Amino acid sequence: MAVKEFKAESKKLMEMMIHSIYSQKEIFLRELISNASDAIDKIYYRALTDDAINFDKDHYSIEIKTDKENRTLKISDTGIGMTEEDLEENLGTIAQSGSLKFKSENESKDDHDIIGQFGVGFYSAFMVADKVTVISKALDSDQAFKWESEGIDGYTLTTADKDSVGTDIILTLKEDTEDDKYSEYLEEYRLREIIKKYSDFIRYPIKMEITESRPKKDNDKEFEEVKDVQTINSMVPIWRKNKSELKPEDYENFYKEKHYGFDTPLRYINIQADGMIRYHAILYIPENIPFDYYSKEYEKGLELYSNGVMIMEKCADLLPDYFSFVKGIVDSEDLSLNISREILQQDKQLKLIAKNINHKIKKELQKLLKDDREKYETFFKAFGRQLKYGVYSDFGQHKDDLQDLLMFYSSTEKKMVTLSEYVSRMPEEQKYIYYAVGDSIEKIGKLPQTELVADKGFEILYFTEDIDEFAIKMLQNYKEKAFKSVSSSDLGIEDDSEKKQDEAEEKANKGLFDKMKEVLSDQVKGVRASKRLKSYPVCFATEGEVSIEMEKVLNQMPNNENIKADKVLEVNTNHDVFKALKAAFDLNDQNKVALYTSLLYNQARLIEGLPIQDPVAFSKNICELMG
Repeated sequence: MAVKEFKAESKKLMEMMIHSIYSQKEIFLRELISNASDAIDKIYYRALTDDAINFDKDHYSIEIKTDKENRTLKISDTGIGMTEEDLEENLGTIAQSGSLKFKSENESKDDHDIIGQFGVGFYSAFMVADKVTVISKALDSDQAFKWESEGIDGYTLTTADKDSVGTDIILTLKEDTEDDKYSEYLEEYRLREIIKKYSDFIRYPIKMEITESRPKKDNDKEFEEVKDVQTINSMVPIWRKNKSELKPEDYENFYKEKHYGFDTPLRYINIQADGMIRYHAILYIPENIPFDYYSKEYEKGLELYSNGVMIMEKCADLLPDYFSFVKGIVDSEDLSLNISREILQQDKQLKLIAKNINHKIKKELQKLLKDDREKYETFFKAFGRQLKYGVYSDFGQHKDDLQDLLMFYSSTEKKMVTLSEYVSRMPEEQKYIYYAVGDSIEKIGKLPQTELVADKGFEILYFTEDIDEFAIKMLQNYKEKAFKSVSSSDLGIEDDSEKKQDEAEEKANKGLFDKMKEVLSDQVKGVRASKRLKSYPVCFATEGEVSIEMEKVLNQMPNNENIKADKVLEVNTNHDVFKALKAAFDLNDQNKVALYTSLLYNQARLIEGLPIQDPVAFSKNICELMG
């Protein structure tokens, strides 16, 4: 029997397709099942123009059979079959696609669209098989043909016996090696796993003989193994059903079936787009944060399907990082795939889908915030940090999209509020949106720097996460109202008369403040009378863009550059401690001035949660004061 050579450019191309194109060997089953589905679709298209053909979907199927003894895996379909010429043209020429040619000649109707785009999917079989045999009988033909190949050396094409129309593909699997266990493709559990993963939504039933353990008829306490042909795939995906047919439990069940999480999703989004690009999507907003969400192991992305066949388990390009918590699937007929059906050839369509999905997620979150505040706060507690990262990242490119989704704890409302709600309550004379930063709500509430702003009756937003202040610095303002830290040197609260009084007080104590600055040297940028303190003796104010909390965060990072905030030591000139300090200065008691100054400086550090630089000296100073 003469062996025919392949008509592709070279054997090297064949080797590349067998060994290099696909990232995972299990993909071969997806490709062969997709081809089988295409073959059945072709009968459907013939039926549209041929009254002699009555297409009944229930009469068509794909069947998987294994023979462990002979190490063969058989994929059979009841599709249109192939003539001798078809086998020669489609299988004898690598990268020749009968499906692609057929697809270009027939428009999609009634959700029947040909999956295949390239002819190389069939050759993925050689990744796991030493020999591939194809026996096919075409519709309207009395003769079947057998195509057989052992790889790059070529193929044979002969007549064969086959009773029914359709195609059988028989793979003689390779022997197991230390690295690859080809025998796994003869195991029920493994084949079911691959089918459910990639081909669960093929529109025709994929049948396979399954072994189950059942109670015996005459004795229900004893069990026996029973073999039964079962349909493995779901066939009709939830996203292709009419929205009116679906109930909330349908979405929740799909969420659990896909193992998106153990929680119940807070929200689901069903998208059926039929514009510039056609696609369906089911998206979920989870209730709980995944345990590995902020680790390197976490992978964002949506499952990406092309016509019901999964081509990517995690398509990261469909989600921006700030919505990386969203789970779900996208299925489109319009994607341009490469020859392995794994990677997109061009990302124009994908970008359009991603843009629309981004808009839908934002709209759904805004709706959740408006309609169900309690659920939104649950969501924000889990994923609010990620939204803040979104404001900060990419140089604030997304801040306008995300600013209305942000929430912070309010000093006056004693609960989480949005920026819009804060601004709506601002008195006419209030110039800024005030905020305070700290480790917890309780600690921020005790900060000395909040006294003046609170006494004025102004609301303060509490920032308790390390990203908060970075995000706000990037945001800069909201509805033309700038943000202002309560630790800022200029709070924008004083009137002209108060400013004159402060200037006089500063002038009167200039000598003392200069001395204190001399004692503290470059540990502070300056010392001055405080305008904000009421009951506390001392605090830090900051100048410049870097706050004390930002200093802490930046210095925790690897390869930090020891960035420091410009600290100003503010002293309450009405406090008894200052009076004692002033008295020591007036008596020219240099040691006591230095002692008091050092203690006040370290007290300010402790209030801010900064470590004492010299605990031994601090302890000694306390003892000296007590003595």
